[in-house]
Amino acid sequence: MIVVIGSINMDLVLRVPRMPLPGETLTGGAFRTIPGGKGANQAVACARMSGKVAGAQQVAMVGCVGDDAFGATLRAALVGDGIIDSHITTLPGVASGIASILVDDNGQNSIVIAGGANDLLSPAHIDAAQGLIEQADIVVLQLETPMDTVVHAIKLARSLGKTVVLNPAPAVSLPDGVLELVDYLIPNEIEAAMLAGVSPDGADAKALAAALQKLGSDNVIITLGSKGVHAALYGGDYTFPAEVVQAVDTTAAGDTFIGGFVAGLASGMDEAESIQQGQRAAAWSVTKPGAQTSIPHLHELF
Repeated sequence: MIVVIGSINMDLVLRVPRMPLPGETLTGGAFRTIPGGKGANQAVACARMSGKVAGAQQVAMVGCVGDDAFGATLRAALVGDGIIDSHITTLPGVASGIASILVDDNGQNSIVIAGGANDLLSPAHIDAAQGLIEQADIVVLQLETPMDTVVHAIKLARSLGKTVVLNPAPAVSLPDGVLELVDYLIPNEIEAAMLAGVSPDGADAKALAAALQKLGSDNVIITLGSKGVHAALYGGDYTFPAEVVQAVDTTAAGDTFIGGFVAGLASGMDEAESIQQGQRAAAWSVTKPGAQTSIPHLHELF
């Protein structure tokens, strides 16, 4: 089983010809509401990339939604992808998390998040889900929920002998010692540079990965967008070129990569095969609009 602990948002997506300047009003294009949130996106990607075949990995989500229309829709979307929702908590009197997303004509995005119910995911929710986590092979986390909750979940998963995957996004500083508890750290270039304490301008992926390994994480996989992936693994350093595609919308590409990678590991693939599966899924996703609407099913990649 794969357990994903993290955020569940409704994405409010607006197409724009370009990003607005400060103080500028633009006339936008199509507007859509699409289920998202880094945690939920990664859970959906894990589920879809596991495939609906005998022996496919079960995926469960631990998170919070509000008691509003968005919350009901977000839960239904996850259940529709076969994700176990027994530890998705509906909080009374609280708004569900939302992300306001502008997508320009080049497929690049700009995102502002209001955490809502995600901000109230607590260590107590993690403790309540311990029985679920005990069934997991891999536990996946991000940073769109409170840091104390993320750290508590990492420590619990590690104490139970689970493989821990951390996507340190959005980019924030981590408490000392956390990286030593993470089996696979998967940042993008900006997040890697921030964790390493250097400027992202001109930063070398190999040097960033080596710096993060020195801080404690055995395996560092840095996603580089159209430049591919650099992986500093326990067994050595590797670079994986990206597939060439015409990007329509890069929203959730990183989440899709993580889902493909984790699903690969859970199914018995080695690290290189899992990375390649994640890359193939991410490349497919950027050719489609939206977050969860862009995440492929396994059969679509072959």
